[in-house]
Amino acid sequence: WEQRKGGVATGAGPGYQERETWTRQMDFIMSCVGFAVGLGNVWRFPYLCYKNGGGVFLIPYLLIVFVGGIPIFFLEIALGQFMKAGSINVWNIAPLFKGLGYASMVIVFFCNTYYIMVLAWGFYYLIKSFNATLPWSTCNNEWNTPSCIEIFHQQDCSNGSLSNATNGSWLGSADVIILCLCRNKVLNISSGLDEAGQVNWELTLCLMAVWVLVYFCVWKGVKSTGKIVYFTATFPYVVLIILLVRGVTLPGAYNGIMYYIKPDWSKLQEAQVWIDAGTQIFFSYAIGLGALTALGSYNRFNNDCYKDAFILALINSGTSFFSGFVVFSILGFMAAEQGVDVSQVAESGPGLAFIAYPKAVSLMPVAPLWAALFFFMLLLLGLDSQFVGVEGFITGILDLFPGKYQHRYKREIAVALCCLLCFIIDLSMVTQGGMYVFQLFDYYSASGMTLLWQALWECIVVAWVYGADRFMDDVARMIGYRPFPWMKWCWSFLTPCLCMGIFLFHLVNYKQLTYNNVYVYPWWGEVIGWCLALSSMLCIPVSLLYKLFRAKGTLREVLRWRESTEPRWAHLTSPVWGAHHLEYMAPDIKSLSSLSPGTDDNKVIIFESVM
Repeated sequence: WEQRKGGVATGAGPGYQERETWTRQMDFIMSCVGFAVGLGNVWRFPYLCYKNGGGVFLIPYLLIVFVGGIPIFFLEIALGQFMKAGSINVWNIAPLFKGLGYASMVIVFFCNTYYIMVLAWGFYYLIKSFNATLPWSTCNNEWNTPSCIEIFHQQDCSNGSLSNATNGSWLGSADVIILCLCRNKVLNISSGLDEAGQVNWELTLCLMAVWVLVYFCVWKGVKSTGKIVYFTATFPYVVLIILLVRGVTLPGAYNGIMYYIKPDWSKLQEAQVWIDAGTQIFFSYAIGLGALTALGSYNRFNNDCYKDAFILALINSGTSFFSGFVVFSILGFMAAEQGVDVSQVAESGPGLAFIAYPKAVSLMPVAPLWAALFFFMLLLLGLDSQFVGVEGFITGILDLFPGKYQHRYKREIAVALCCLLCFIIDLSMVTQGGMYVFQLFDYYSASGMTLLWQALWECIVVAWVYGADRFMDDVARMIGYRPFPWMKWCWSFLTPCLCMGIFLFHLVNYKQLTYNNVYVYPWWGEVIGWCLALSSMLCIPVSLLYKLFRAKGTLREVLRWRESTEPRWAHLTSPVWGAHHLEYMAPDIKSLSSLSPGTDDNKVIIFESVM
């Protein structure tokens, strides 16, 4: 953005196009709420809280929120706002590590591809809810087997798992009605990954409908997206409150809630409790996907993103905790109806959303109403996360093309191509073997290891390559004051150590992928999974090495690249500023004082600074 000749700074050329911004700041808040508050808050956190000591789980959870969650959440939003760029070009702040941007694009693309399958299932269940009698409440369906039973008792069944990646579980080997719907009608699972089987056309139509919905939410950019999230981000809270009021009035609700919050102090001694807290935070805060950076890039330059980060963190974690009361009040009722302990019906992930909760709803009066409300809430929770994820991916792609390549329908075409490509890949997940493919993506492509690896490098690059103090100064230029030094300490020391610790724990405790605790994935299936994981993780070191080896100079100069002042290293060591920085960042004082008196270049330059 800046070329200095004798101290005169000139801005961007006439081709520069000012970046689109949110119509109002609340659009940004709602978009972040819609993206970060998703299915994991409702179906994963309550189960983890119950499993890891009830109320005691909040201690490691809150500690890691302040050490890892909020610092990285704030870092990504602030980076996007400062650089006014998506997930790739934002790393012009340290060009040598631009591979971070490509890594986040790979992760969010995979996430967009498989996450929408949950929405397709939810949409299918929503349609089936509009019946006088819920399909999963009777055995009079063509997909029921002779062993179908309408009265379920946990002791008649053995435990298994729906999806190991999300800790869900099948409720037994006898075909409970809701289990029949999942296994025989919706999924129609084949014998293994190598047997694709037939395409489920009903599910394919649901998938197509959801992708069309996502397309029309994203195609016009943040001006339209910022309006849609007012409904998609707030209405789930209305449904949660309605379900809570209904849930606490049911018999057995008190026992369910007590199971959720009853503290078990001995759990604090277990390492797995702390790992679960850290992993949940990285998932629910949507860290490492690049979408938060894209959302922040549409902010005004002087927006107070520091305050926004704390507000959004409070909403995110508060929603997770609140959802637990909704979920466990219903599960307590279900346990009381069946005469079993709450621990025998407690579920997580798809097992909660598509087996346990629908079964509990079917036991209520006016069951179709509560089923429709629940699945509509599930659809909205996932939908805004999905289209903001697509928005983040499209923003990163379009930022690669400067203003001179502008086309009238460039954005609409890019969004259409992205949705079409993802839909084609998703067709492999609506076959009889689709559940095995879905689990591969879920377990590897956007897993805890890939997100932790991404967050680790983000902290290292900002704190140690660009400079933590330097970035704190940049934040002060934007918001008008310097954030508390805790952020700098976290970026420099605490958060990288936390990310590395959890990453190594996952690596050391890696287990071979299985489905339903019975089917073991073949070796070539695991190879595909690791290729999905490494396709993002290797972007960072490969890009770094490529840039170093392509640079001219001796090996000694390469190894001492950070200290080099040679012009040929400038593209690696110096940030590439955007045109908007000309307005807010004052020029180098030394370059002005070095001007010789009486020369033509000795000119007065007036810069506008937010300080």
